[in-house]
Amino acid sequence: MLSSLWKKGTDFLGSEFAIMGGAMSWVSERNLVSAISNAGGFGVIACGAMFPDLLKKEIIETQKLTNKPFGVNLITMHPKLSELMDVCIEAKVSHIVLAGGLPTKPNIEKIKGAGIKVMCFAPALSLAKRLVKMGVDALIIEGMEAGGHIGPVSTSVLAQEILPHFKNEQIPVFVAGGIGRGEMIVNYLEMGASGCQIGTLFVCTNESIAHKNFKKVFIKSAARNAIPSVQISADFPVIPVRAIANKASDDFMKHQKKVIDEYQKGQISKEDGQLEIEKFWAGALRRAVIEGDVETGSLMAGQSVGMVDKEKPVKEVIDILIQQANNYIESKSVEAAKQIVNQQASHNYL
Repeated sequence: MLSSLWKKGTDFLGSEFAIMGGAMSWVSERNLVSAISNAGGFGVIACGAMFPDLLKKEIIETQKLTNKPFGVNLITMHPKLSELMDVCIEAKVSHIVLAGGLPTKPNIEKIKGAGIKVMCFAPALSLAKRLVKMGVDALIIEGMEAGGHIGPVSTSVLAQEILPHFKNEQIPVFVAGGIGRGEMIVNYLEMGASGCQIGTLFVCTNESIAHKNFKKVFIKSAARNAIPSVQISADFPVIPVRAIANKASDDFMKHQKKVIDEYQKGQISKEDGQLEIEKFWAGALRRAVIEGDVETGSLMAGQSVGMVDKEKPVKEVIDILIQQANNYIESKSVEAAKQIVNQQASHNYL
């Protein structure tokens, strides 16, 4: 049964289903977060670059829309991280997801001391073990198939590397990146996961505030259209971001070449050149998600975008995943029963 497979996850989250919503900047706000929680999943607010006052308002408005548990994703490099944690503590948020870098032990202890559960991303087994020693309550392993900022390792490899080490441990581990069907959720649960995190599938839901142009691109895109940004020169590192290729993708390549050429000619310092490259995407995600500029905006999406076929309610997305998972479990049970009958028949014949 699915409920027993992810019981550790549902107990930890306090939700009916161990399906977390991915924290997507500009998308994972009160409407989508509350809809995911109300549908039995676990919504997560993407704090991103929000400052304390705005986050406080977002949490309060989300609480008005749902009485179910939800979490808040905080970026560890945020200059106001301590104040943001205070906002979550004051608002009595049940879970905080720390992302964007290795958190400090004092921050973990501060959150836990307030009775809030701490979740962190673990991009490698060594870091997973280190985070557990630091006191985190749950781990998320996210592979390169995910949308937005990504690491170099695929979800399936991370799952094989990390899940076996925690299968018999109390700490829940959630898997993210490229998950688009219930059958895949079941496979990760059987490997030892406690649940999953899904982002891309929720972008094109009715409750998502993403612009209609943004949603249209998702619906017509295939998995191969969601590609990581390319770094041209080792002198100017680029953090890989997976997004649907558009004019901005080509312009970014040209921009890098221009900066590299200016640097080689001595017209710009390395530091200024790096800043110029990093500034290229400033505001690009908001332009696409909120304003609908799908040409020069950033179309962050995971490779599961190929499984987004139309706009539908959040509840329908979750119900479909649950149905697929249950059908898969049932089909495996039927097949196992057939094999037992065949073995018995063969034994009796002999």
